[in-house]
Amino acid sequence: MYCILKILNNNALLAEDSETASERILLGKGIGFGKKAGDYVDSDEKVQVYTPVVRQEQSSAMHVVNTIDPVYIEVAGKIISEAEKVFGSVNRDIILPLADHIAFAAKREQENIFLPNPFILDIKILFGKEFAVAMESRKIIQEMTGYRISDDEAGFIALHIHSGLSNEEVSDTLRTTQIIDESMLIIEKSIGSKIKKESLAYIRLMSHLYYMIVRMKTEEAVNLDLNEFVRLNYPNAGRIAEVVCRNMSLKMQKSIYPEELGFLAIHIQRMIVSAEEGK
Repeated sequence: MYCILKILNNNALLAEDSETASERILLGKGIGFGKKAGDYVDSDEKVQVYTPVVRQEQSSAMHVVNTIDPVYIEVAGKIISEAEKVFGSVNRDIILPLADHIAFAAKREQENIFLPNPFILDIKILFGKEFAVAMESRKIIQEMTGYRISDDEAGFIALHIHSGLSNEEVSDTLRTTQIIDESMLIIEKSIGSKIKKESLAYIRLMSHLYYMIVRMKTEEAVNLDLNEFVRLNYPNAGRIAEVVCRNMSLKMQKSIYPEELGFLAIHIQRMIVSAEEGK
């Protein structure tokens, strides 16, 4: 049972869970029609329930929903539902940050302001499924608001979807993506060649760097020591790996297990071979 705190529109409510006294967003066709604050509603299979999470500087969900057009909350709910069809489970706490982002994306579209996404290629590679859902979500946004967002904006939505899968803040995911991008630039500069971003070697290396950062965050060790093999067979790749690891450790403010170096160098060696074959 939920006590209505605010009618957002006919299809959206802000309510309080009677059992936990916590705020919830309820979405469902006609759920707000004829209702008023203080009324009680039941949850059934046709009603989607979301836990609104607000940033520390924001006082409450009520404060946030008062600043967002309810249609964007509905849009965010539909996008989360689409993501759940693909991934099975998505943390619904992302609804307000996602709605807020979509509202600003629509405003930029209305004002003909293009916001470039410098990590769009990285996002496509690292979070391909999330990006596919985000691209599909453009149809939802256009149908419900009249605005068609760009691929670059869809990239940012993909990060919100990833946040709902990883329980990681979007800002943290962006930071990870930036560090990976820096690492790729260091490698390309070191080998003196641009690698085709659609190549298998590039995709494998970028994926390896991502999971390398994940292991750094969780302090998980690699159970394979290839350092001596790399020193004897691929010294150049080893030196490049050392530079990448130092930069990554500095940016992450975390130490890296020594075994990561050799593991990374093997992937860099593939890049070196790929670059030489392309000349």
